[in-house]
Amino acid sequence: MDTILSRYCPRTEFESYEDFYAHYRVTVPENFNFALDVVDQWAYLEPEKLALRWTNDEGEMRSYTFSDIKKLSDRAANVLVSRGIKKGDVVMLILKQRPEVWVLMAALEKIGAVCIPGTYQLTQKDLVYRCNIAEVKMLITVDTEELLNHIVSSLPDCGTLRHVAVAGSRIPGGDFFDLRRAIEEAPETFKPREHTRLREPMLVYFSSGTTGMPKMVLHDHSLPLGHIVTAKYWHCVEENKIHMTQTDSGWAKFAWGKIYGQWICGAPVGVYDTERFVPRGMLEALQRIRPYSFCAPATIFRFFIKEDLSAYDFSFIKHTSVAGEPLSPEVFVQIKEKTGLEIREGFGQSETSVMAACFKWLPVKPGSMGKPAPLFGLDLLDESDRSCDDGIVGNISVTAAGEPGVLSLDPQDGLGGISLASPGADPVPGLFRGYWKDKEITGECWHGGVYRTGDMAWHDEDGYYWFVGRNDDVIKCSGYRIGPFEVESALMEHPSVLECAVTAVPDPARGQIVKATIVLARGYTASDTLIKELQNHVKRVTAPYKYPRIIEFTGELPKTSSGKIQRSIIRQRDLGSGT
Repeated sequence: MDTILSRYCPRTEFESYEDFYAHYRVTVPENFNFALDVVDQWAYLEPEKLALRWTNDEGEMRSYTFSDIKKLSDRAANVLVSRGIKKGDVVMLILKQRPEVWVLMAALEKIGAVCIPGTYQLTQKDLVYRCNIAEVKMLITVDTEELLNHIVSSLPDCGTLRHVAVAGSRIPGGDFFDLRRAIEEAPETFKPREHTRLREPMLVYFSSGTTGMPKMVLHDHSLPLGHIVTAKYWHCVEENKIHMTQTDSGWAKFAWGKIYGQWICGAPVGVYDTERFVPRGMLEALQRIRPYSFCAPATIFRFFIKEDLSAYDFSFIKHTSVAGEPLSPEVFVQIKEKTGLEIREGFGQSETSVMAACFKWLPVKPGSMGKPAPLFGLDLLDESDRSCDDGIVGNISVTAAGEPGVLSLDPQDGLGGISLASPGADPVPGLFRGYWKDKEITGECWHGGVYRTGDMAWHDEDGYYWFVGRNDDVIKCSGYRIGPFEVESALMEHPSVLECAVTAVPDPARGQIVKATIVLARGYTASDTLIKELQNHVKRVTAPYKYPRIIEFTGELPKTSSGKIQRSIIRQRDLGSGT
């Protein structure tokens, strides 16, 4: 049977992890275009095939077929072209999880324009920086009042921005126009003026580090093919069965779980378009969407275990996964006891597709991110670029990276100043092409055919990888290297802890000491007695030298809109306050 997946994977079924790792291959055509070769092809092969099932906080439900997405993306492409958008132009999308996200991403791919997803949390300063450094020509946004105010304030300082489209009813005047009305009135047939090439830029994510301004992570048109492994072998999607990943469209987890690999495999995408995460709202949305497979950040599962989960049905979920940050073994155990769901971890970055995971053939080791994905040649390297032995912490590295190539910044090259003038050796599908407009930072982490992620881990005698933390997050105390996750996992076993973040605080005697910032569960009150109890608890369940010498209680941890804890903000606050 001819399916989209079989066109790119000569073999799709494997008997074991070892068989999968050794024999998985993906065919990468030179002129691959996800919108034309996947979205439009499904519309041709199976016009009524479900692509999207959407709900919101009010309980509304909508469904879209691949024919719907094709027609709407054709209309949207005509709208963009009529406003002067051409191949190589850069367009920013701030659309939360409105259905227009999928329509516009496909439309931009059909044109060959470059998409920059953005989170709705961006402020005026963020918008000005991103629009100017990326030379954004059009911004397409939701109509929330606060965001629109930030956009209006930023317009005088955004030199390349020509148009702002709004998906919603609140349309400011001037440079703003009504996106939905424009799509409704546009011609329903679109023919690309020129085809895209595989190594041309498709997608840019802004990725914030612990210092400096956000980097621009550049992906080409091979990215969707890299996410076949993410969807089929880690999320375990099935054709015509809904997969649901909970994330805002402004984050790379959206590319991981809400469009590329899922649609290549023919799995519909489930969408909960929430204005603000509330555990019960998420649980009720699951009852409406009823996904076959479900992926969420660790934050969601941490909040779930504090709810009465016996009131909800989880029988329709057959595969559950987590990524974005490690999942505490205690949360894994409680979720399994209360729901029967066995959560499988995965690891990757905005720069990659899934690099390691507890794939479907592997027994779960709670707290481990599983084993390496095929094609990447994943390894742990020490400071001398030697492979680490079992139990030794090293830098997670892609040894099959090839070279990033030379990123052209010439505005006369016909691609809006963002192209690969020299593509270098082809990396595996799913690996980024470099940090746009920053050759120096690209070279610091990617050279000699190896991409060093900056994330630290160790592997055990069975080949399972165990995450330690970002190189910048690892705490160096009195000669010991302490990973924040292992201390957080110990704290999460105590019933008083709802959430926690472990960071380093400078110390004149020890270099650094461990600090825990904790959100208490309902029914617990901060006190010196509780601090001592938590410190002793950590000493009992892990090596005593890892215990937090400082514990601070807070009502809320700083997070991205996708739920990832931002330890860097806590560190910056501590340095500013002199803690």
